[in-house]
Amino acid sequence: MAAALLFGMTTEAQTRDPNNKYLVWTNNIIFTEENEKSMPEEEVTDEQAAAMSFIQKNFPYQSMCDWKDGMRFMVIPDKKDMVIRTFCDSTGSMVSSMSLRHKILVYKGHSGENELHERVNFVDEADGTPYYFELPTNKFDDYCFSKHGVPTLAYLGDVDIAIDKLVGKRLITKRKVYNVDVSTTSYGYQKIELPEPVEVTVVAAGVGTRNYPVKLIVQDDDGREFFQNVALSRTNSGMSDHEFTEDDVIKHTFEGSFDILTDKMSADLQYRKYIGMRVFTLRRLELENEKGNLEPIPRLTSFTVTGATGVGGSQYVKMTFEKDGKKYKKKVSFLNDGKDDNSNGNDLSDDDYFYHLFASGNVGNIEGVKQEHLADIRRSIVHAGFNETEVKLAMGEPDSKVRNNKGEYMWVYSSGISGNNCTVVFSSSTQKVKYVK
Repeated sequence: MAAALLFGMTTEAQTRDPNNKYLVWTNNIIFTEENEKSMPEEEVTDEQAAAMSFIQKNFPYQSMCDWKDGMRFMVIPDKKDMVIRTFCDSTGSMVSSMSLRHKILVYKGHSGENELHERVNFVDEADGTPYYFELPTNKFDDYCFSKHGVPTLAYLGDVDIAIDKLVGKRLITKRKVYNVDVSTTSYGYQKIELPEPVEVTVVAAGVGTRNYPVKLIVQDDDGREFFQNVALSRTNSGMSDHEFTEDDVIKHTFEGSFDILTDKMSADLQYRKYIGMRVFTLRRLELENEKGNLEPIPRLTSFTVTGATGVGGSQYVKMTFEKDGKKYKKKVSFLNDGKDDNSNGNDLSDDDYFYHLFASGNVGNIEGVKQEHLADIRRSIVHAGFNETEVKLAMGEPDSKVRNNKGEYMWVYSSGISGNNCTVVFSSSTQKVKYVK
């Protein structure tokens, strides 16, 4: 597989060609090749829409009709370009595409009106040698509206903007499979499969292929580098708009492979670990049901966490739960500092603290808890024969613990979950409840 080429700012981690500043590669970490899996379609979030707006604003499409003298392109021949030559020199002789590989050609307008075929003119940026592309049939004014463009040429204008606007930016990956350069000589690459999603930093931007002109090298927080070739403005990509809706091409659009990481998205990532977790309530709660009503939930009721997203401008997280096919939600906090959350007009409270409301696990599988005791535990009732685990589930942590010389020890509750004052007396030998007073 032909590797993409890279131009731009790099960190010391990248490998670069000392004779050509446009050629750089990932830091040559080779990963086992994996088969790519397509991404499921997702609804567009506000953050994703903002990223798409960023691309549209900074990378406007320019049809050939709008090209200006001085626009720069790099010759990146595809396999078919080795057979079908694209350019002629000043004598009219066809020039081998391989002989022009990696050369930067500067656009110099078009000529040949009223002749059989019009020409699109370029000069070699390095030595000024002129070349031209002869339009196959149409006149320029007709041809320039098409998406065909000039074969082999990758638009460097997008690369320059990517260097300026994207290098150093934090992104989040949206696919499972990306690419890693194998070497600086074979121009081959292998695939790397990632957990999804991953926070990354753009460490270099450069030229990829004619179809997908911008190669973005990103680095995760563990220092691994990988890349994706993407079409940004799609200028001279040679592809029609409908082709960019096909799944194997979507990955080569910026919004198909990356999102620009916002503070909210970064925060949401830390909550993803809760999705799929089994939890149970530690106290009687009111959760919002599917009808939008608050529904009382008994203590020690088990749920599966199905979602967790940050609430913008606050320290709260909206969590969704499911039990027996019914869905619930509640706003919780993972901060237990009691500080005011002035940005959202709410106070952070122990009543909102996730770990005061829920515990991980399945209440029916807690070691040491008998199924026949659960009904009373849910009502904060303790009987003789309960063990310490069952008492804590029913009453919470005691306010104090006392031992006597009668082979007993006592847990004293002056408040607790039940709100009742009581003392639970345990046998020192069995560590089970003897009686409650």
